[in-house]
Amino acid sequence: MQNSLTRKPIEIKISTVVAVAILLHEASIPALEAALQEMTAGSPDFFDDEFAVIDVEAIAEAAVDWNALIPLFKSHGLNPVAVRHAREEDYATIRSHGLSIDVVSKPRLESEQVAAPAVVPAPAPAPVEPQIIVRNNPAMVIDTPVRAGQRIYARGADLIITASVNNGAEVIADGSIHIYAPLRGRALAGATGNTEARIFALTMEPELVSIAGIYRTFENGFPPLKANHPVQVKLNGDSIEVSSVKLVG
Repeated sequence: MQNSLTRKPIEIKISTVVAVAILLHEASIPALEAALQEMTAGSPDFFDDEFAVIDVEAIAEAAVDWNALIPLFKSHGLNPVAVRHAREEDYATIRSHGLSIDVVSKPRLESEQVAAPAVVPAPAPAPVEPQIIVRNNPAMVIDTPVRAGQRIYARGADLIITASVNNGAEVIADGSIHIYAPLRGRALAGATGNTEARIFALTMEPELVSIAGIYRTFENGFPPLKANHPVQVKLNGDSIEVSSVKLVG
């Protein structure tokens, strides 16, 4: 038995927490409630108690009813933990609900910048051959099935899965996601905003797919795809495109 006198009463470690971003373009509570109802199709576990950061930059000048807004999100399975771009006069109300203020630093205006002293330009250096740098993208490899309730996050990397992703499972990557098996759960690529990220799967039957925060669900069925072809998910502008992949060989 471990000696209780040597056991630390508390430990602090670095942990990665993935949170969805809620970008508000409307402050009206009825309008937001109607949008959530349409988005979730009335499913009470659509978001499954996801951590969320509320971003109000688009409605920075609007008065937000935080006492109604935060419970509204919680009632739809979203668990707000922070607010971004909030007005300073709203800080106290936001914190009273247990949320943090996510302060986003902004670049200084040109008038606020200190002018650098004038210097005499140095002679131009002799031309050099351009250097080509090749970087290998790191990848996390999972070779066992991802079961319902499991969440896997490949931070700063691609995610390669050689087994199935079952209903109720969630796989996340800052890069692309490659699944050499059926995808039936949720897959979120480009989690930190990489719009070039993609999702590939041998069989695509997901609950939800997302690229750089833009997502798509399939309550109305899947687009027509070629039989026995791998499937690719990518961004096309601001929408998710799902298509068959032609194998070359």
